[in-house]
Amino acid sequence: YSMLNITGFVKIAKKFDQVVPMQAGKYKSALEARNMMNDAQDVEILSAKYETYYANWFCEGDKRAAKVQMLSKRGDGLELDWSQLQLGYRMGMCAVLAIWVCWDCIWGLVGNGYSTIGSRAAFPIFRACGGLLLLQWFWGCSVFIWTRYRVNYIFLFDLIPSTVSTPFNIFTQAVNNTLIFMLLMLLYYKSGAQDMPHFIPPGGYPLILIMVTMLKLVFPRRQRNPMWHTIFKVVLAPWFSPNFFQTYVGDILTSMVKIFQDITWSICWVIAGDFMASDESKHPSFHWSKTHWYRNILIPVVMMMPLVFRFNQCLRKFSETGDRFPHLANATKYALSILVTLFGTFHPLYLEYVGKNSINKNGLQSFYQIFWTFLFVVSSLYSFTWDVYMDWGLGDKKHGFLNQFLMYPRKSYYYLSITIDLILRFLWVLTLVPPYSGASFALPEYLNALSMMLELFRRTLWGFLRLENEHRNTATRFHDHRTEFVPLHFKSGHQHHYEEKKERIGTEVLQEVIMVAIIVGIFCFATVVAAQHANHFVTKERDL
Repeated sequence: YSMLNITGFVKIAKKFDQVVPMQAGKYKSALEARNMMNDAQDVEILSAKYETYYANWFCEGDKRAAKVQMLSKRGDGLELDWSQLQLGYRMGMCAVLAIWVCWDCIWGLVGNGYSTIGSRAAFPIFRACGGLLLLQWFWGCSVFIWTRYRVNYIFLFDLIPSTVSTPFNIFTQAVNNTLIFMLLMLLYYKSGAQDMPHFIPPGGYPLILIMVTMLKLVFPRRQRNPMWHTIFKVVLAPWFSPNFFQTYVGDILTSMVKIFQDITWSICWVIAGDFMASDESKHPSFHWSKTHWYRNILIPVVMMMPLVFRFNQCLRKFSETGDRFPHLANATKYALSILVTLFGTFHPLYLEYVGKNSINKNGLQSFYQIFWTFLFVVSSLYSFTWDVYMDWGLGDKKHGFLNQFLMYPRKSYYYLSITIDLILRFLWVLTLVPPYSGASFALPEYLNALSMMLELFRRTLWGFLRLENEHRNTATRFHDHRTEFVPLHFKSGHQHHYEEKKERIGTEVLQEVIMVAIIVGIFCFATVVAAQHANHFVTKERDL
């Protein structure tokens, strides 16, 4: 109960510092450990004694590893219930649909010489919605990891506990959305391949996906309103003082550059009414996507806007604190990334200028490419260095280039994360190069989906360590350098109705399983009958 009281008082003090900045730090002395609980020396001595025992017996004297293993993990004692069964078999359905879609792509590539889905007219729509869906999956993974290793993301983000979804609920929503996504993609493929009757035009399926995605982004409003409120403040960063959660969201937006490009394409596709057009062409082209305003103005602006938002947040923090470091140094990181995009935007114009002026043509073009490549490398290395030293708080030579206090159990996790971040940082900067820049190192079109997935994966990995570092810093500020502890989140009463619903959920799951089994059986029977009918028809034609 004493820790619960501390949690409430710390949150009240933080809110007071935000609302009344003129009196910030008024209650700082009251937050010191000796004033809150008289230091709890007896408990700490007893705890250190048993940590030493455990370290000597099971961890070869490594006290840090002993602390990590002795801390109970959320989710270790979960009992299997009907809701988990429901999630499991729905994930199985998603896996089957995913294999089906991949098989059709491979079969189309082998049989027809082109990817039957990847080269379709509306594939950027599925790529955009798939990126948002993947982001939902990664968010569920992030919440699960933070919860399991006691990184108090709710406290650090200043979220309202009653509106926060558990990892299980996030995964359940992601599974349901994935089923809709895979089903519409499969119907779109089958309709375009003439494998099913045209109940609606082929372009109707991606249009339905857009409408479903929009609904999912708005409802349930109780959970979506805080998200849109945060994004609104990120976009208007010069006028709002950014908190930690808003800067975190701003960083996520910088990793969604490819998704924003496809969203822009999808909006133009809907406005132009191309969903009613024929989808029979293997390599469709849309007149609006080849115009100057789309290629050289709209797309570069869309690519730079997330970087500009984050750049403005850094400038706002500098104007409030007056600290050149780290705020101006962080703003420089985003300025370099913006320059990479600007050089890509003006590269086609530069090539046109060099083509008209043959004087020293090779020298001018070589200088432009060399400087652009140099800027690309500097931006990548600068961003990587900032990730490791500033965002993650690693790089201490005394502790193996890591940190004294680590919350994840193995040091190899940190070294692996550093290696992956170094490689994928270069890939992230590549995503900032406009697709029509003509750069020799630009990513080809067929790798856009892969680069988008890898960047979202890198950002998720970055988030694990970023929250850990913020956890350490917050513990240092509010608990007198007791870096092992930040107040844990206590569940609220709105989650206590779970046991009452378990029996009813079990009946619903059984009904759903039986219904799905019947539908699958009917579908299999109809497929066999159709195949036999087609075989009989082919045999009859051969006899004639």
